[in-house]
Amino acid sequence: MIETLVVGHLYSNEEIFRSLKVSNAGGIRLSLQDQAVVRAIIMTSVRSFQSASENPYHDRLEEGILTYTAAGKFGQQTLAGANNRLTEQETLRFPIHGFALTASRRDRSVGPERWEYLGLLEYLRHYPDTQLDADGNVRRVWLFEFRVHNKQKAVPLADDIAISSEVLSASVLQKAKNPGDDEIIGQTGKDENIRQIEHVRGKLLAMEPKRFEFFVKDLLLHCGFRDVCVTRFSADGGVDVNARVGDRIWMFEDTIVQVQAKRWLHSVGRREVAELRGSLQPFARGAVITTSHFSRAAINEATEEGKNPVGLVDGFRLSQVVLDEQFHLSV
Repeated sequence: MIETLVVGHLYSNEEIFRSLKVSNAGGIRLSLQDQAVVRAIIMTSVRSFQSASENPYHDRLEEGILTYTAAGKFGQQTLAGANNRLTEQETLRFPIHGFALTASRRDRSVGPERWEYLGLLEYLRHYPDTQLDADGNVRRVWLFEFRVHNKQKAVPLADDIAISSEVLSASVLQKAKNPGDDEIIGQTGKDENIRQIEHVRGKLLAMEPKRFEFFVKDLLLHCGFRDVCVTRFSADGGVDVNARVGDRIWMFEDTIVQVQAKRWLHSVGRREVAELRGSLQPFARGAVITTSHFSRAAINEATEEGKNPVGLVDGFRLSQVVLDEQFHLSV
């Protein structure tokens, strides 16, 4: 039995469900008392060592945010059952513990301790999205975003409820600084091409962040921009790609365009838009291109009156451009 969970340590499935008093299967596991959630467990994994039939989800940990696809491998997902109970953390303040699978269940060279403890999770938001299921069919899913709190490396299970309540209370003030970031604005595709769009978006999500920047460069060149270059990685002040408008858009020819490329699964908020605007050269136009979605606050920031407007291209629109421009996408 585990008495203390340590960030970065590996645990077996049996240790987890017995010690935290949750079920022994499923991605979302709840411990209930009088039908109220006492604690929850999120079990996530990556697709690098699993087939799409085993794990069709696009779960990802990036920038301290865990984006998690709700339970259900097949068919349209709903917010019923365990999926909906996760949202109750906002009012009940129960702890959610995160674990990530580090090796395939079929890999017998690895012992039973293959679940890495990520830390305490804070529910941020949920919103609908489209993905391909385990059979390759397009379906509607629900994405949850959690902030990972891992500064406290050891979490005694006897105190996890009190620790979680303290962490969540401290985070309330931070959330208030970005009102509107909880509302995600997504797009829906036409029935006849949504499968193609999700196929393209899946390829884009599989790219490494630096590779995605070069993809944006190549796409801009393909679409008629010129003098396109990728800035030095991690030292660009928010600008990833610089370009000039070509003669295909003659009215704005030679205009400098500076792009922030976000190969993210989690949503882009107001802060990223504001940071890009602050990094733009004088008279340059800015754009944020992402594989994910934008929050309402990000859209409001991009179009706020009196500020230099910033163009926003989400994952759906980007994938549609790839298809419309017949751009060859190699991964």
